[in-house]
Formats: sequence, C-alpha cells, structure tokens
Amino acid sequence: MATFLYKLGRLAFRRRHFVALIWVALLTLAGVGAASAPSAGSTSFSIPGTEAQKAFDLLEQRFPGSSADGGTGRIVFKAPEGEKMTDAANKATVAKTVEELRDGSEVVSVTDPYTTNAVSKDGTVAYTSVTYDAPGMELKDSTREALEKAGDEARATGLTVDIGGDALQAAAEPGAAGEIVGIAIAAVVLVITLGSLVAAGLPLLTAIIGVGIGVSTITALANALDLGDTTSTLALMIGLAVGIDYALFIVSRYRGELAEGRDREEAAGRATGTAGSAVVFAGLTVVIALAGLSVVGVPMLTKMGLAAAGTVVVAVLIALTMVPALLGYAGRKVRPAGEKRKADKNKVKVAPEGQAKPALGVRWASFVIRRPAAVLLLGVLGLGAIAVPATQLELGLPDDGSQPTSTTQRRAYDLLSEGFGPGFNGPLMAVYDAAGSADPKADATALTDRIKGLDDVVTVTPPQFNKAGDTATITVIPDSKPSSAQTEDLVHAIRAEGADIKADTGANVLVTGTTAMNIDFSQKLTDALVPYLALVVGLAFLLLIVVFRSILVPLKAALGFLLSVLAALGAVVAVFQWGWLSGLIGVEETGPIMSMMPIFMVGVVFGLAMDYEVFLVTRMREAYVHGESPSQSIVTGFRHSSRVVAAAAIIMMAVFGGFISSSESMIKMIGFGLAIAVFFDAFVVRMAIVPAVLALLGKKAWWLPKWLDRALPNVDVEGEGLRALDDDKDDKKDEDRELVRV
Repeated sequence: MATFLYKLGRLAFRRRHFVALIWVALLTLAGVGAASAPSAGSTSFSIPGTEAQKAFDLLEQRFPGSSADGGTGRIVFKAPEGEKMTDAANKATVAKTVEELRDGSEVVSVTDPYTTNAVSKDGTVAYTSVTYDAPGMELKDSTREALEKAGDEARATGLTVDIGGDALQAAAEPGAAGEIVGIAIAAVVLVITLGSLVAAGLPLLTAIIGVGIGVSTITALANALDLGDTTSTLALMIGLAVGIDYALFIVSRYRGELAEGRDREEAAGRATGTAGSAVVFAGLTVVIALAGLSVVGVPMLTKMGLAAAGTVVVAVLIALTMVPALLGYAGRKVRPAGEKRKADKNKVKVAPEGQAKPALGVRWASFVIRRPAAVLLLGVLGLGAIAVPATQLELGLPDDGSQPTSTTQRRAYDLLSEGFGPGFNGPLMAVYDAAGSADPKADATALTDRIKGLDDVVTVTPPQFNKAGDTATITVIPDSKPSSAQTEDLVHAIRAEGADIKADTGANVLVTGTTAMNIDFSQKLTDALVPYLALVVGLAFLLLIVVFRSILVPLKAALGFLLSVLAALGAVVAVFQWGWLSGLIGVEETGPIMSMMPIFMVGVVFGLAMDYEVFLVTRMREAYVHGESPSQSIVTGFRHSSRVVAAAAIIMMAVFGGFISSSESMIKMIGFGLAIAVFFDAFVVRMAIVPAVLALLGKKAWWLPKWLDRALPNVDVEGEGLRALDDDKDDKKDEDRELVRV
C-alpha cells in the first residue's frame, strides 16, 4: 500500500492542476445539487419493531385520517393575578385563538379547553391542543408561524401565553458562533504546529472542501433518500474534525521528509506513502464504527451513521490527493520541519553537554519508559474514578422540560405542571385492539378500570372507539413527569395488564405516545449496545492486527478505548445528569442522558480513538521494524508523532467543543461528550497508558503467531517498500558511477 500511495502522492503533486480541478468540480456539482434539490424529506421518529411503533401503525390503519404520528402543539394560557380563565373576557380570548387556529393549514383538529375539561381546578390555567397532519419536524414554516402568531395575539390581551409540543421543533442547528471559535482555535494550533500560515491553511482548506462536498451531497440527496435535516449534523461534526486531522498528519510528515533533504515532489510522495497509509486505516476504523450504527435498527441512526461515514471517505480521498496537490502549489512557503529553529540558534535551549534539549514528547516518553507501572496505574485509576458516575446512568430522550427556561416550550411545560400536574406533559395512550374480543366495549371498560387501579395514575379517559368498533384508544395521565422512573414503571404496568387482558379475552393492548416511544427507544438502544460493540470492535480488531501485525497491540487499543469511553460517559453523567459544573457550559436543566448517547459515543469515539492509535503506534512499529529496540522505538514514535497527535486532538476537541454552544441540549451533550472523550483518549490513554503498556511488554508487544503472519496480507504501513525504492536508487547511482569510471 505504501508504494501505491507514494506513486499517487507524486502523481497528485505533478498533476496538481488536474487534481484541484476535479475537486473544485465535485464541490461545485454538489453545491448546485444542494441548491436545486427539493427540501429535506421525512424526519419522523420511527422505531421499527417496538410496541409503541406498532401501536402508531395500528392507529394509522384503524383510524384513517387521524394522523396518529402527526405533530402536536399546545397553547397554554394563564390568567393574570386575581383573575380566572373562566372569566368572560379570558374565555373570549381563548375562543378567538381556537377559531384562528382551526383555519390554519395542516391542522387536523383544535380542542376547546372549556368542553374538554382542560382548565385547572383553581381556574388559573387552561390549554388548547392542536393536532397536525404531518410530524412536527415536517411542518411548514408558515404553520409554525401561524401557531406563534396566535399565541402572540392572545398574549397581547394580558394573559400569560406560552406554546409547547413538538410542532415548534425544528432541525437542531449547532451554534454558529461556537463553530467559528472551534475553527479559530484549530487555525492557531495548526500555525503553531506547522510553523507558517500557508501550511496551517492547507488542512483547514481541504477539510472545509471535504465537508462542503459531503454535506452538500447529503442535502442534494435528502429528498430522494428520505434524509432529514438532522442527518448532516454528525457528518459536519465528524467530517470537519477528521478532515483537519488527516491533512495535518500528511503535511507534518511532508515537512519531516523535506528536513531529511528530499526534493518537494519526493517528499510529497513519501508523506502520502507513509502518513497516508495511516490515514487510510484510521479512516477505515471510523467508517466501520459509523456504518456499524446500521445494526441498531433505528432508521435515523442508520442514516446519520452512513452519511457521516461517506463524509469521512471524502476526507480520506482529499487527504491522499488534494493535499499533495496543494503542497505543489505552496512550493517553498511550506518549510522543512525545524528550519525556523535552525535559523535562530540563539533561542534554542542547550543542554549542559552542548546538545539541543530534547523535545517535550521525547522527555515524556523517556519518563514513561522509566516508570511504566506507575504511569499505567495512575492512568487507569484516574479514568476509572471519572467513570464511576456512569454506574448511575439514567437514559431518556429530551423533552420540553429539558429546554432552557428562556424558551416558550419550557415555560409552557412548567405552566402545565403547575396547573394540572407534571404528568400532563407526557400522556400515555393505550390502544385496545378488539379483533379477538367477544365483547369489545365491556373488555375495554374493564381495561380502563384496571388501569385506574395502578399506581401513579391521575386520570384515565373512557375508551374512544373507531367507526368499525374494533379498536379503541384510552388516554392515561400519569402523576409524574414524562422522564421519571415512575412513568416508565407505569408503562410497564399497563403493558402487564394488557398481557392479562389478552390471555383472558384474546384482545391485544399496546401502549404508545411520546413517553412510551422514548422508553422503547431507550430499551432498543440498550439491547443493541453489546452486539454493536462486538461487531465494531471485532472488525476493527482484525483490521489493526493487519496494520500492526500483533495480537496484544490491538487488544490493548480496544481496552484503552473502553476505558476512555466509560470515563467520558461518567463525565457526561456528572455534568448533564448530576449538574456538576453545568453552569460553565450553559446546562440549565439536568435530567436523564439522551438514550442514544452511549451507543453514539461508542461508535464515534472508537473510530476517533483508533485514529490516534494508528498514527502514534505505526511510527513506533516503523522504528521497531527498522531495527530499533522496543524502548527506543517508543521514544522514536513520540519524537515524530506526539506533537502532531496532540495538535490533532486539540483541534478535534476545539471542533467538537464548538457545538457545546448550541441551544439544543442534544447537540450540546454530543459536543461535550465527544470533546471530553477525545481528551481522555488522546492525552491519557494514547499518550500515557499505551507507551506504559508497550514498555512493560517489550518485544512481546509485537508477537504474532507464525501461521497468522503467513496468512495475513502485507499492507506495508511502515513503508518498507519505500526503503526498497531507496536501495534501488542507490544501486542505480552506483551503476552510473561505474559507467562514468569506465
């Protein structure tokens, strides 16, 4: 592989005009496609195979036109001090609002609070519910604006009015200001690492082009492939981070090759052949981790994972072709590594022997080699302590109660809790399928009575049958808030009663609603975590065996990843669930951790963790293969790679950290979780635990059974084939000299 990539890098360097033209053409094509494509398709929340989803599907079949999965909005009214919502003037305002909403587009129904008992016992709070014929994420902007306008007009009469429900949901957008800050930090780190503005600009430019192609392609195909607006969020986040890192590794290796006296075309080829090989395998681990999200069986996660994996593939291809091409354009503006320091010898710190003081990475690696057991123990215990909060992990999905208190959704949530109790924000729906019942109405009434006798139940509505009389809906209002453990227990209790009903009568009972859907989603993700982890780690383990030609090094890499991801989950629980230091990153409301967070972090963090493993350890492997001792190869790996790996980690943390500024709790949590996971994995696991383990193992670290060594393909990540090219060139020079003498 190294030889092929070496030739590819030289070709891209020589034919830079052609390579640049291809990528600019692809960017233009993707941009035009995105601009002319129809708007994004469905983003409805679907979880095939779960009871809640089966109930929604049954309602669509038995109650045609009811829009069971349609968006909902709630306008909550609160009377001024000393007044009640039953006063004539306030009733007139509500009636006008209801009529105005009924005339809106996409509206299926609007309830009158005075005929549906939607007025609190003390008369101070009332609400009207609006049902739409499209899911909340798919509603037109004009529909949302009409809902907000109705609320504003009612508010102008002196009432306190706030709006809740998923009708106001829009695609989660990361904080633009945070992204800019993250990119700015990345630019500063690149300048410090690469020594010039031009060299620093190359990774930024290529990463932006790669993300532009990836996200524009997703937007262009959104309608055709039924992709939602949120699909591109992960692609943007991951594509930007890995795009900068991959280009950084190749540019850094290019500067190192220049420092060894190679001409620029040769240096570009060498950099692509060596660092490019690591980029390919690092990219493969990320793609495996992201594409592996498909095994979870949740369409939304599958689409996000595949879209992000496609963007990573684009980032790898750009690093292997466009980066060498741009290096050709840059010419002498990209200087050899260490050139600036050589030009200013007076500023170099000199050791007593008169030699330049070793770099920080070399000094750290030497320290770890002298004290491997202590460093290993400290690293493992430290991450283990941070991981402890993960044992108290509570999963759920964000609702209006997790929104900032400045939002109308949160205020509406609080008003409903104040007037009717917290359970009104998450009603449950029991769907009674009477197809197998001899007396549907009597059996449905019996089910209602049994639900009334359960704990944590405030209200149970009478069964509402469809025209055919074979299906009924029963609304259950819990006493506790939607995200509480008591509400989850109630869902399981109703389902247990339904199982008894089915055994007695043959009728089927399904529980659904947003709260039940969230519970089923959490359970599905929990059940899929172990198979997903086994698939992703197993495939990556096999890939790393091929790369490192070792059993213990990939095993150590996988165990180190598990340690870092558990520590990151512990930090997420401490901040977002317990509230520790939450004010520093703007977490206004603590609560359960987003259901997809564990499996999401496993996928993304594993791919990124293997990036650092590949880049750092391949350089150690390269030194060991070329004759250095195990201990010396560790120092050599750190001499050449530690600074770049540290820079790459800081850049990735800055990019992910930029998403913490998002107003959406989901995006904020993802940004924080990924940023802290990169910190733990890069600076604790890869920079401390990995060299400590390798130092303790010595030559055993690179052991591989002979039969397996013969069976594995030789991918030549260490660039052994390039050394053969050097030997051929030296032989050719010797022959030429002999001919001259003759």
